This record gives sequence, structure tokens and C-alpha cells, in this order.
Amino acid sequence: MLAELLELAPSGVEEVDVPGGLVEYAVYGAPGELPSLPALTAAAGEALVEVRTQEIADDWAERWRRFHKPLVLGSRLCVRPPWEPPRRTEIDVVVDPGQAFGTGAHATTRLCLELMLELGESADDRGPGPGPFVDLGCGSGVLAITAAKLGFGPVAALDNDAAAVRATAENADRNGVQLDVRRYDLRDEPAETAVGRTVAANLLAALLLGWARRLRPGGPVPERLIAGGLLAQEGDEVAAALRHAGLREVKRRAAGEWIALLLERDPAPW
Repeated sequence: MLAELLELAPSGVEEVDVPGGLVEYAVYGAPGELPSLPALTAAAGEALVEVRTQEIADDWAERWRRFHKPLVLGSRLCVRPPWEPPRRTEIDVVVDPGQAFGTGAHATTRLCLELMLELGESADDRGPGPGPFVDLGCGSGVLAITAAKLGFGPVAALDNDAAAVRATAENADRNGVQLDVRRYDLRDEPAETAVGRTVAANLLAALLLGWARRLRPGGPVPERLIAGGLLAQEGDEVAAALRHAGLREVKRRAAGEWIALLLERDPAPW
């Protein structure tokens, strides 16, 4: 359903969870931009979709801004849109959500950031810097920019969406960090291209599973992998696939129905 809506509204849609296990997608457009539809019920596969339209107040753009709130993780990190004032945190990341991207408030991004902060702290304890970092599926660049500010480097930000590449490059400039931002198709290009010392992959389970199957056992794999974007029931399958590639799960964090995994390279996977 989301894929079909993005064909209709390439500038993005708003997804809202509503009671009763339903999902609401809101598509905004000026008069004449969207097709005129009566209230109806349509079939989408085995699901029924209720369609309705309504006029909204002229201040919708300002209300859209209020939807994006800062993400604050204790005293360590604040990720905020540019119209929000800075907080008293060690690290301040300013991200313009742009078209169809968020500012890090989703549970999956938050879980990945929490694990990144822990890795940054452990690297400080050991002495040497945290080393190279790859943000696989960078979106608006939240993870890549945070990694650069945590001292990871060099940092690569990869995404197959041209709009994501542009948004990440712009947000990197906004934050004064150096990133290697480029397009990368996880499904077709060599899996080893996306391997760094630390990789954050906040993706759908299907993409993570496909990437894991293409990593050659005994070949290049990350020293550490943060795998996000997973529902709780998907964690074991993804962890098993990555275990086959030579990565073992060492930590699992949860927020509601979402989880993120921290995996480390197994020195003796077989």
C-alpha cells in the first residue's frame, strides 16, 4: 500500500498507527494535485482500505513541523529539526527531514543510536578511536552524522534512493561533518562494498536477510553490526542468517514491538 501511495505522492506520506491494529496513511496535496475521490472502500490484496478526503486548515505546514520533535538521549545526544532550539547535550545533530524522511524519532532509529552511543563509550575506554563506519540505508543521514560526531571515521552513507543521498549530503553540510555519501543497491551490488569496521543497517528484515545471504562465510564482514528496523518476531531469523555469515549476536535492545541487534564478528564461525 505504501509503495502505491508513493507513486501517487512522491514527496511522501505520513504514517499513523491508530487503535485496532489499523494503519493510517495521510497524503497531502494542494487543490488539483491529488485525484478527487469519494469516500469508498477498496480492496488491496486481502485487506480492505477505507479512502476519504477532507480539506485541512491553511496552517498544515506549521502543524507538519510540530510533528517532528527532538530526540534526546540523556545528556549525550540530541537529534532535532533545524526549527527546534538546541538542548544541553554533548552531541547536537540537526537534521531537516526533507521529503519522506524523519529526524530519528522512530523507535528503530532510537535503538540504533543507543547502541552506537554504547560503542562510542567502549571505544573511549579502550583508547583508540572507533574506526570506519558505514550507514547502510542512510535515509536522512541521522546515523552517519551521529557516527561522525562520535569520532567514527571515515564514515560512508549509502542508500539506493537518490532523494536520501541528497538529503544526507545536505544534512552533513548542515552539521559540518565529512561523509562519503553515495548510491548503493543492497540487492545487486557486491555485498562487501557495504562492509566497514562498524556497520549500522536500519533496514527491513527482508533486505537484511538478503544481504546476510550474500556475505561469503570467511569473507569480509564487519567487526560490529547494528541491525535495526526489525519487529520482535523477526530477530531470531535475522540473527541466524547473520550467524551463518560469521556474525554472532551479543546484545538485543527492544522498544515496544521493535528491536535492534548488536552483532560482532566471530573469530571462528565454523
